[in-house]
Amino acid sequence: MHFESDEQTGPDTHLALRFRPVTSETMNDFTLFRSQHPPFANCSCMRWRMRNAEFTRSTKKARARAFDALVEKDIPVGILAYLDDLPVGWCSIAPHETFHGLKGSRTIEARTWSVTCFWVDPRYRRKGIPARLLMAAVEYARSGGAKIIEGYPVEPGKNSHCSMGFLSTFRRAGFRDFASSGRKRHVMRNVVG
Repeated sequence: MHFESDEQTGPDTHLALRFRPVTSETMNDFTLFRSQHPPFANCSCMRWRMRNAEFTRSTKKARARAFDALVEKDIPVGILAYLDDLPVGWCSIAPHETFHGLKGSRTIEARTWSVTCFWVDPRYRRKGIPARLLMAAVEYARSGGAKIIEGYPVEPGKNSHCSMGFLSTFRRAGFRDFASSGRKRHVMRNVVG
């Protein structure tokens, strides 16, 4: 699967962003991004890729190794946003079956990909990067054969775990409400195929 986007539309288009998936070719960029953001590095975007007990028992280094192993096996993990040659944002998007921590009673249709995390360098926050990342992530998933893309955002608030995104970001990218998880988190869907 090949995907690279120089998409310039969306909020704050004065930032000339480009988007690339994390693969063996771009793994050094992801490693740099992870090293520059210690709170992100603590998880290495493995929270939903591991079962809850496995994640809780694992160390920061074990999570990083587990993530790196997925990339080595050519399993889709997500995309980076670049400003010039510097990675400044991340969106985790991959086939739903690769997220063991998301398994539940809800029936997931075939070829569903899930968006589970956004992370933007603090210097570039409040510039609309998550919305642009999400739009690029939709195109990346479509190029990988996705038919449905799901996200699990929250409404902004003091007690919101917002790394999975906000409702407004998903709505701007064409996602529609599908279900409520019964808590603060929503299920949003975009049917692309």
